[in-house]
Amino acid sequence: MAMTMHLDIVSAEHEIFSGVCEIVVAPAVMGEVGIYPRHTQMLTPLKPGEVRITKQGGEEESIYVSGGILEVQPHVVTILSDTAVRAADLDEAAALEAKEKAEQALKDQTSEINIADAQAELAEAMAQLQAISRMRSKMKG
Repeated sequence: MAMTMHLDIVSAEHEIFSGVCEIVVAPAVMGEVGIYPRHTQMLTPLKPGEVRITKQGGEEESIYVSGGILEVQPHVVTILSDTAVRAADLDEAAALEAKEKAEQALKDQTSEINIADAQAELAEAMAQLQAISRMRSKMKG
């Protein structure tokens, strides 16, 4: 039987995942991190992207997070994010629309504040689209 750890993913609205898993892969600011049971303690910021979970027994699940914090304890992993959505529940049309609006705002470049907001919105929309794309490729394969 494989070793496991407990994972909690919590957004500002609700707890989206709480359960036992074997592996967690998360989009840390400095690059993707893979967490296995008994991983060394760690606290790191997350960027928008997909958290991939391998549950006990090998079943995989993907959850999109808008960024946040990842905390690793020896047997417990916690992800706190403003927004967390199961990848299957992401709205591709809304993500594409947000991407187009952000790209247009970057072209207009009216002020630095608008540029920073547009860059953040573009990064979030691209991360959502990437999570949707990965989910689709898993379903085909």
